[in-house]
Amino acid sequence: MVAPRRAAFAEESAEVEVLYANLDKMKSLTKKIQGSMTRLETSGKMVQDAIGPIYGNTQRLQTTNSNIDHILEAIGRIREPLDMRNREERILRSPPQRVGLGEYIASIDRTNQALRELKQSNLRSNQQAISELDGLLHVGSQQLEDVFRDILRQDAQPVEPLHFITKQLDFPRLPQNKTSQLRTINAHVASPGAQRPPSETQGTPTAKAYAEVRGQYLTLSLQNLATASISMTRKTTVGVLYKKDSSGIGTYARGIQGLYTAEYDNICPIFPREEWGAILSNTCQSSLNAFASTLRELDTHITENILTDCFLAYEIVEVVSNISYQLETRTGELKQAMSEALRPVRETAKSSLSTLLNDTRTRIQQTVALPADGAAVPITSETMTRLQEMTNHISPLSSILTSLGDRGWSTSTTASSASSTPTLKSFDVGADGAKLFAHYASDMIDTVLSNLEKRASTSLRSKSLQGISLANNVVIVDRMIRSSELQPLLQGAQPRLDAWRKKTTALYLDGWKETSMYLLDIQYTNRGARPSSTGTASALDSAAILKQLSSKDKDAIKEKFRSFNASFEELVAKHKAYKMEREVRQALGREVQMFLEALYGRFWDRYHDIDKGKARRRTGQSGVVPTDELQGVVGQ
Repeated sequence: MVAPRRAAFAEESAEVEVLYANLDKMKSLTKKIQGSMTRLETSGKMVQDAIGPIYGNTQRLQTTNSNIDHILEAIGRIREPLDMRNREERILRSPPQRVGLGEYIASIDRTNQALRELKQSNLRSNQQAISELDGLLHVGSQQLEDVFRDILRQDAQPVEPLHFITKQLDFPRLPQNKTSQLRTINAHVASPGAQRPPSETQGTPTAKAYAEVRGQYLTLSLQNLATASISMTRKTTVGVLYKKDSSGIGTYARGIQGLYTAEYDNICPIFPREEWGAILSNTCQSSLNAFASTLRELDTHITENILTDCFLAYEIVEVVSNISYQLETRTGELKQAMSEALRPVRETAKSSLSTLLNDTRTRIQQTVALPADGAAVPITSETMTRLQEMTNHISPLSSILTSLGDRGWSTSTTASSASSTPTLKSFDVGADGAKLFAHYASDMIDTVLSNLEKRASTSLRSKSLQGISLANNVVIVDRMIRSSELQPLLQGAQPRLDAWRKKTTALYLDGWKETSMYLLDIQYTNRGARPSSTGTASALDSAAILKQLSSKDKDAIKEKFRSFNASFEELVAKHKAYKMEREVRQALGREVQMFLEALYGRFWDRYHDIDKGKARRRTGQSGVVPTDELQGVVGQ
């Protein structure tokens, strides 16, 4: 048992000794490793001290190399526009037709891009190159302007507007392919790099070119219409009232509207939206100046013939106002320019209203004598003819009368309203133009009749003749109202005419008052009641009345019969001799009948037996006048 145990201990002891031996070797190796690490650290420090400066220099060299590369790249980019200048100059200095419009515009685009890059570099050394490219773009822009003008001139031959108006055709527009080319050219000429300084021109060069070329086209196209408007107006017979549409101004205006509308349709696809109005105004300016000149010439003609041609002024106001509104609605422009061109004619139209009134008043006052037979004077029918013609111009007259205000056609008010200062009446938005015209026409009629009444009172001997003269003129006024478009407009004037009729009747019957006095006698109420005057009792009553009279009273009655007959015969003769309108003769005859018949019937009932059995001739005898003689006056 002991021996095996000793063997085991010996074996373990041997293993322990081996372990101790290995441990000693490990310690020895550790010391060697520590020594090697110390030496390595020392060597690393020496290497670091030696290599550190070299590494720093290397980094700086790398940065320098990188900067040099960037500089070389920038120099390359700078030199690239300079290198391409020679290539683009060859294209831009050649005619666009030779190199092709598309290639020419592409060259401008490349040059613009190069110019922008040079300006962004902000290098002083590039200023010369920038200047050269600016000059090159200027050359290209001018070349494109010339192409722009050439394209416009291809369709700038003047047209005859009358052809399109009479056949109701649309006025010509630029072809779509050309508007596309013009739009492209305008976009490049108007670019910031190609545009001229604002101080040198108004708007873009292409806008100015368009206004020049197309403006001349419009002016020449409208020239014949302007000439025709003036010549047709001057061919009017002197002294004859102007009739609506007798002038060429309506055709002229329609030509302007058609051409301007077509021009607006041309402008829209070529230029930016914000430029449409200005370009249209500039394009139309020359033809508008010619239009304004034509209106001034027509205004001079109207002023010289205001009494007959004021209606032309009304027509011009209507026509120009209408096309001005339509153009403003369609394009948003030209309303102010059209209004300025119309201003002289409109002022003449406004002043004509008072001129017509004053002329009518003056002509009547200066009349040497009214017709001795009581006939109507020509000025009445002339005045009514003017008013009838005015009904063909109600629309412009409504505008003019509204601007004047009610009764503003009087001399003092009209003179003030012609100034540029607006009045409160000018802003009366509730004014009724038709009603204002009715007031004006009524004033005109009153002017005629009132002045004729004054003139008749001084130039005609008897009131009866004065009444006939005035009645004839009143009837003509009434007849011309009822037979024309004045009737619905002047319905409110009938009471005034009725008042004039009553006045003329009163004047006429004044001459019959003396005749009626012969039919008056003295009755004594205490001598019994007046018997009935009907049937058989009439004769009995007349005989009974006569029995109560003395011889002297009977002679007085006979004398009254004779005097009445003589006076009646004289007045009937005058009544037949007077110049009366049919309505006047009938109306005054009825008035005489109504005035005398009651008196005559009473006198006849009482005293007709006084000449019983004798001839009833009125002249030189005592015969009485039967009632049917009075009734006969009405139809004579």
